[in-house]
Amino acid sequence: MKVMTSTSSLTSAVHGAFGLDDGQGLAAALAVFFEAHDAPPELLAFGEPTHFEPAFGHLRNRMLRVLVEHGYRSLAVESDRIAGLRVDAFVRGGAGTLDGVMAEGFSHDFGLMAANRELVTWLRAYNDGRPAGEQVAFHGFDAPTETMSAPSPRRYLRHLHGYLAEHLGPDAFPHGRADLERLLGDDARWSSTDAVLNAECSPGASAEASALRVVTDDLLTVLHAHVPRLVAATSLDDWRHAETHGRAALGLLRYHAQLADRTAPGERLARICAVRDALMVENLVDIRAHERRRGPTLVFSHNLHLQRNPSAMAMGDTDVSWFSAGANAAALLGDGYAFIAGSLGASAALGLPEPPAGAYEDALRPAARNCALFDARRLMGALGDTARDVRTDVRPEQGYFPLDAATIGHCDAVLHVAVAPSP
Repeated sequence: MKVMTSTSSLTSAVHGAFGLDDGQGLAAALAVFFEAHDAPPELLAFGEPTHFEPAFGHLRNRMLRVLVEHGYRSLAVESDRIAGLRVDAFVRGGAGTLDGVMAEGFSHDFGLMAANRELVTWLRAYNDGRPAGEQVAFHGFDAPTETMSAPSPRRYLRHLHGYLAEHLGPDAFPHGRADLERLLGDDARWSSTDAVLNAECSPGASAEASALRVVTDDLLTVLHAHVPRLVAATSLDDWRHAETHGRAALGLLRYHAQLADRTAPGERLARICAVRDALMVENLVDIRAHERRRGPTLVFSHNLHLQRNPSAMAMGDTDVSWFSAGANAAALLGDGYAFIAGSLGASAALGLPEPPAGAYEDALRPAARNCALFDARRLMGALGDTARDVRTDVRPEQGYFPLDAATIGHCDAVLHVAVAPSP
């Protein structure tokens, strides 16, 4: 049965309706959004319902251009934090080529996306000639993991160990390079798909892995015990890069330890998801500590990693649920965290048809010229108490998660794309 919602009540919830290429319309909608906040949120999260619809990456790029005018000076995306250091150096005028940065500066194949290439090109052009304090920084905030693999911590530990040995001397701390190589062993045992699928194949609970966690903690302690000397010998940026590599190594070892958990499969999968998001929020908190003096940060990721309500998904025959990085960040930052949930009606790129009658996306369509930014509280009021359907006409390979009442009820706004054009 079709559920009716009056267009006038929906229109009252709209901050602004605009086209995908209408930068002025998006700017006007965001200006209305900001009126509800005493100050720009220090962490403004914009989510996408799938990684495979290009429209959301392009909207993020336009949003960033608007937010820079509101004092935002950094962007954090769902990509490996260590790889992102390469992108940040490039967009701030460093050496290298655009092709090289796109190939090596993103994880999850995100460097292949046209919107990310557009982003990096714009950031480098915007930053050119500007003082460091006015430049827009780029960060990845994800761990260096893929869906079916997680690498060895070798390269991250080597970086940290090499930095300490070069500037403090190899005898200034207890762990030598030989210790690392002996404990690390063969990289293939860490990165194999079997280590993800089967806890018994993971090295994460081995004596060597446990010892590596202690070694990594010791090296980070040495790094923090000699901050003045190390910063004077190198630079604050070099010291921070060494710390970031150490954090990445420690995070990977935590992740591998969870992969080795032999509890029930459903609990293991849920904990793996939770650990990844815990590493994400740890990175976000660290990024904010570095960026706070320069201005707020825009965060872009899948809705599942940014929403306040518990995240849930089916993994094979198992349903798992966990708290996302956004849920954790919201608990830590309070009003300093705001979340705009991305929503999608139809997509040629995904082969996603128009939403069925009664779905949340169908209800939003009449008020959106092409895109619309809805105030979440007023939207819930406009939708009323009538039960709606979470759409089920989707396929797993689309990576698409439709709107539901919990997501709307726990976000600050919904940015709805009614029909995404052909790529």
